[in-house]
Amino acid sequence: MSYEHGRFVWFELLTKDIDKATSFYPEALPWRVEPMKMQDGSSYNAIKVGDQSIGGFMSPQADVPTAWVSYVSVANVDKTAKKIKAAGGHTHRDAFDVPGVGRMQPVSDPHGGMFCLFKAENGDPPRVDGPGSLHWNELWTQDPKASLAFYKSALGYTHEEMSMPNGTYYMFKDGDDPRGGMLQAPSSDIPTMWLQYITVDDCDAALARAKKNGATIVAEPVDAEGVGRFGIFRDPLGGMIGVIKPANA
Repeated sequence: MSYEHGRFVWFELLTKDIDKATSFYPEALPWRVEPMKMQDGSSYNAIKVGDQSIGGFMSPQADVPTAWVSYVSVANVDKTAKKIKAAGGHTHRDAFDVPGVGRMQPVSDPHGGMFCLFKAENGDPPRVDGPGSLHWNELWTQDPKASLAFYKSALGYTHEEMSMPNGTYYMFKDGDDPRGGMLQAPSSDIPTMWLQYITVDDCDAALARAKKNGATIVAEPVDAEGVGRFGIFRDPLGGMIGVIKPANA
């Protein structure tokens, strides 16, 4: 079993309308949705790329809006949750075990950015590349300096800074390994949130398919040198997600 601390290893759409979500996304993205039988007898709607599960759809426990949430690999969920709280973050329920899957706990940073701590039972899920895979996680925040301090304290990230046309871009790292990015939220009315980017072979076509099936385009496709061509849409249920054709693809 192998683990990579701080790597985002899973992602999940929390929504009360699973049927609509599982109908929409395979039309927009190169995904297949397949029911997965759990050890407790329940069924989980898994997102698959080829034969590999990379994420899923889940009804939220509480009355929360539709949102994508990423799972970050940690060595000890309970100890990391204490660091989250000590750094000013919040836990949203006690840590719990899912037989055959692992131990997890939903948390948020001090500004409301949601994510989930995760220790997989049998090692981190394998990396998946190519169309349909999770390419990148990016934190949009109203206070980059405060968010940087939190994630360094809570998850032990180091960081690099890059000058971009719209301001400084921060890359979270664990040692030499990149884990995610962070930037100033594009406008003051956008709450702090983690945004996932999915690899596609044609950014424009993916956005067009999403729009045709009821999505709203949040950001039209743009090119970033050395990064790729990317855009963002909001699904018919309210979940926001990005698509990218990487520059090296």
